[in-house]
Amino acid sequence: MTPPPGWYADPTAPHQERWWDGTAWTDHRRTPAAAGAAGSAAPASPEQGFGPPAPLVTPIPEGFGPPEGPGPSSSGGGGGGRYRAVALVVVAAVLVAAVVTGAVLLRGSDGSGTEPDAAPPAGTPSAPATTTDTATSPPSADPSATSSTDPSVVVDELNGITLPLPEGWVLPEHVAEPDVVMTTDGTYDCPGGGICRHGRVISRTVTDTDETSPRALAEADIADAADEAYDEDLIGRSPFGGIESHQAVAAGQVAVSGRAGYYVRWRVTTAEGPGGYVQSLVFPSTVGTGAPVLVRYVFDAGEDGPPLADMDRITKGIRPIGDADTGGGVGSDLGPTP
Repeated sequence: MTPPPGWYADPTAPHQERWWDGTAWTDHRRTPAAAGAAGSAAPASPEQGFGPPAPLVTPIPEGFGPPEGPGPSSSGGGGGGRYRAVALVVVAAVLVAAVVTGAVLLRGSDGSGTEPDAAPPAGTPSAPATTTDTATSPPSADPSATSSTDPSVVVDELNGITLPLPEGWVLPEHVAEPDVVMTTDGTYDCPGGGICRHGRVISRTVTDTDETSPRALAEADIADAADEAYDEDLIGRSPFGGIESHQAVAAGQVAVSGRAGYYVRWRVTTAEGPGGYVQSLVFPSTVGTGAPVLVRYVFDAGEDGPPLADMDRITKGIRPIGDADTGGGVGSDLGPTP
């Protein structure tokens, strides 16, 4: 006797139920968790929706055929043996299905097959998540991690040099003048109006002349350096009331970035305020076309201005990018200062 149509334990996947249409297994499956509580009414077919299922403990047919009907045999005494045989068949089918399911899971997990359609039974422990040990992982390559991250060094990529940043000096911020690479920290009100800084350093490439002599270029630039610093600003104002006089206080050869350069320094007297010092330093570039590099220094005089020794420190500390040991050479000592 074959059992009536209903949901029974799937012989190919014991953790699921499969629809028995009364004569054969269909392709309709469901998980017991979605089946609901067992009831006395006949189970609904897949086309009718999931109704009350048949009891979950149902003998599984041997060889995946129709399941044995429940109840004792009509012959009487042979019923116990038949139940034992059916139980053995059920256990064997469950074991076979478990082995098949495990093989599918293993094949899917190692990349050699596909994952099984059904999820693993509830309560099955999952594999621990794989974590990465950051202590042993290689550091990521950061293309921006250059010497410019050193707070004591200013990098002039255009001219291929680095300049030391002395104490009290900072990177330029909100500065209208072009090519400024560092300023003293803080601002003040200029005597003739506007906002001033006690010190600035400017670095640029000399490109508007065929002259290549560092001495000739430095001597030609110093007057322009004084005018731009203490005579008129970019919008025609005179922050210090104009220049009244100037005096050359130092000049000479100096080794910069491993090459022979030349500098000229003036003391400038202004109509208002204490005036200041300007210096033009020129040396051959070590990168690109080799065009000369001009570095201008603007230092206010008086007790609020930066120490003149910072000019020497910055000049002696100029290095080619990537070469912290370059230095010395012809005229490695700066000339006298007042």
